[in-house]
Amino acid sequence: MKKLFLKNDCLGKNPIIRIEFPYDFELKELVKQFPGCNWDTKKKVWWVSYTVDRLTELITFFKGKVWLDYSELKKVEIPKEKVLPNVLSKEDVKKILESISNVKHLAMLSLIYACGLRRSELLNIQLSHIDSKRNLLIIKQSKGKKDRVVPLSTKLIELMRSYFKAYRPSTFLFEGEKVGTPYSGSSLQQVLKKALANAGIKRPVTLHWLRHSYATHLLESGTDLRYIQELLGHSSSKTTEIYTHVSQKKISEIRSPFDDL
Repeated sequence: MKKLFLKNDCLGKNPIIRIEFPYDFELKELVKQFPGCNWDTKKKVWWVSYTVDRLTELITFFKGKVWLDYSELKKVEIPKEKVLPNVLSKEDVKKILESISNVKHLAMLSLIYACGLRRSELLNIQLSHIDSKRNLLIIKQSKGKKDRVVPLSTKLIELMRSYFKAYRPSTFLFEGEKVGTPYSGSSLQQVLKKALANAGIKRPVTLHWLRHSYATHLLESGTDLRYIQELLGHSSSKTTEIYTHVSQKKISEIRSPFDDL
């Protein structure tokens, strides 16, 4: 059985897991299928963020397919995430989105900001997860293995319809070159990188900044913090203890900051 080696590394201050193996086309294609897997063009290695959940997902995903050697992988103490560490102004978000001419690329980045999504959540959205009658997006089995719903504004739905008419996805909302497969995380990051260049924004913006910006803009507009926690799907034990569930009806009434752009 073919073997993958899991090793520790860091991306800036963030711990990651490197996935190493002698070049093998089939192995490369298999690794690419793991949600949230990224290619480091400088180090020429695949990697994923280091969390206990991600390690468990790795083991589950590759079980029976390859032999995983994680003998060199050490336990890492994950620093507590800062509250909304990197935030864009609404003006900068607008610049980024207005710099995009490709409707698919615009729809992807707009949805991340308009619904406060993680990258993996966006890439795993299937057509069946959209409830167009109630203007809701159902996010399935995200971080912490929880489902949640977020509202889809009228403005966002109009954009999604334009995208759908142009691309006609079959299974996943955003598909890669091969029909029925999800868009890749590395390609999505390149979409943002190009948009930042076109918008003239030189800050080291990542996709997660759009999620944090969504939360901050909601808070600044007066949205109750309990609702923001629900919309973001926070799963830490500390957050869960103070977590207040809100009704689906109340969620659908929340106005996305995307509508203000």
